[in-house]
Parts: sequence; structure tokens; C-alpha cells
Amino acid sequence: MLVRASSTIIIYSLLLPIVQALSTTADTTSSNKNIMSTSSVALRSVKQILPAAPRHWVGDGFHVHPVFSNKAFTEELSPFLMFDYAAPQQFKPNKGSPRGVGQHPHRGFETVTIAFKGEVEHADSVGNRDVIKPGDVQWMTAGRGIIHQEFHSNEFSKKGGEFEMCQLWINLPKKNKMTKPHYQPIVDKKIPVVDLKGASVDGECSEETVGEVRVIAGSFLGTKGPATTFSPVELWDATIQKKGTVVDLPFPDDFNCIIFVRRGEIDVISESGDPKRVGAQGVALMKREGGSIRIQSAQKNTSLLIMGGLPLNEPIAARGPFVMNTWDEINKANKDYMMGKFGK
Repeated sequence: MLVRASSTIIIYSLLLPIVQALSTTADTTSSNKNIMSTSSVALRSVKQILPAAPRHWVGDGFHVHPVFSNKAFTEELSPFLMFDYAAPQQFKPNKGSPRGVGQHPHRGFETVTIAFKGEVEHADSVGNRDVIKPGDVQWMTAGRGIIHQEFHSNEFSKKGGEFEMCQLWINLPKKNKMTKPHYQPIVDKKIPVVDLKGASVDGECSEETVGEVRVIAGSFLGTKGPATTFSPVELWDATIQKKGTVVDLPFPDDFNCIIFVRRGEIDVISESGDPKRVGAQGVALMKREGGSIRIQSAQKNTSLLIMGGLPLNEPIAARGPFVMNTWDEINKANKDYMMGKFGK
């Protein structure tokens, strides 16, 4: 999904400055200073914060933030490429054709669609047809070429309601770019949920359950996600229930790591105890140093997507719906598509 109207990639400049709180209570400041690393695992620190980017329409059904903005399609995020997030929005009942994006091709990467509210209906050129319902994940490997379409489901279109979803693009290693197209329908009940405990503070480990982590890909505290990937990838859907709660999340120290705030606000706390505030629809790009992430929720019922993976360290050539390693390969993808070679 989420193919651009232009044939070239549109890199969105950041129009909004990073907004930080103008006042912080003495209690919060004191609390953050006391939340320094006491474990033997070093904490990661923030490399850069990306504020929420302005929204744009993809087709007529997906009003999205281009979350990675001008960092999209860079090695800095590898193996992740692009991230579009459709924040909660009300749609009226629709008696006409469902809203969405019609048939379009992909080659050389994978799309991961997560439905939070509402329903997305998918159909592709290799015979897959599915409805992605709240909590479900669709993991589609475009590989050597696929043509697909995505719309609001017929049922959701008739009833209307609140709609929220996101789509991530994940790069394929060079050796796998021409693999056979594949589809993984991952329903909500198949995604394991791990209780999230409070962080170790001043040498004491809390046993209180303060939230949960849905493990979509990779593993969290020994629990593996159901998604099959071509390179090591972590993708977690995390919720922290109470304001002011501190959690530690172990994360492979040689992986790129990205924290997206879907709802609420957080402080990402470094080894020194220095907090970096990330607001709703903002992103923290983490340094590749340390084996754990420390987060303090600044609002109740905070929701995060935490993702990353082992960098591929391969050239990225991307144009429109194709992501390859060279421009010659991009040109060949265009020719193959025009000759009807996709989806076979």
C-alpha cells in the first residue's frame, strides 16, 4: 500500500520544530535525576528526535503521517525503509465504493500493515484476499513482484466509525529481493502478549505489571513473535498503563532501534539519567550503543511501537513502489511490470 502519486520518492521536510515542555515540575526533575542505570546492561541514549510530520492523503482512505520523514529509505533505519501512520479518524458510512488505494505494484521489500481500529481489505495478484481487523497484522513479501490493492473493508465502509492503522516497509537483503511473493496473515489472537514489569530503580526490581508488549516479530524476554523475517527484525506493540511509570526494555545492541509514540508522551532516559521527551506521533532514533532502553511514561495509557533490526549494510535504490540495490534494477522492475511479469 501507500504508494506515492509521483514516480519518485517524495521526502518530506520537517515543518514542525521540536516542541519541548516549557515548564517541568521540581518533582519530575528530581525523579528523572534519580532514575540512573543500576543494572549491568548499559542504557541506550537518543541520537535524534523526529517530531510528528504533517499528514497527507494516500488514495482517499488513508490520511497518514510520513513518520520517518526525510530519514526514510536511509541506512540509518535499516532494515526499515518507510512508515506511514493513519492516526484515529472518524469516517461516515459510505454507500459508494470503499475508500482506499487501487491496484499498484511492489518489488524488493516487505509491507507490514497493522490495524488498530477499523478494517482494511487486501487483495493481490497471487490470489491472497483478506480482511485485516483490529489487532491483526498483514506481513506481505513483495519479493520479485506483486500487484495488490487495499481498501476500507466493505463492512467498515457500510457502518463507518473510527479508523486507525499503520504500514511499515522493511527492506529485503539483496539475496532475497527476487524471492517468490509471500503473504503472512497474523491475526490478533496469534500474537503473544508479555506482561511488562516496572524497571529496576535504586537496585530494586518491581514485580508490578505496568503494561504489556505484543510481540509481532523478533522476541521479547524469551517470547517469540509469529512473523517470519528474512533478516533479524524486532517489532513490538507496547502499552504502559500509568503516568510516571519506568520500564526497561532489553534490545539487541547491534540493531538499529526506533521508538514511535503512537499515543501519549514518554521520556527516554539515558545512562546518565538525562530524559529526552518524545510526544505523540514523534520518533526517537536510538544510538547503537547499549543493550537496554529505559522509558518513563509522561501520560497514562501510553502506546508505543518499538522496532529495529540488524542493518543490511547494502545500497538502497528506491523509486516509487520499487526498492532495489541499483538503478539498473529499478529500471528493470519498471520494464518487468509493464510487460506483465509481476505476481507470478
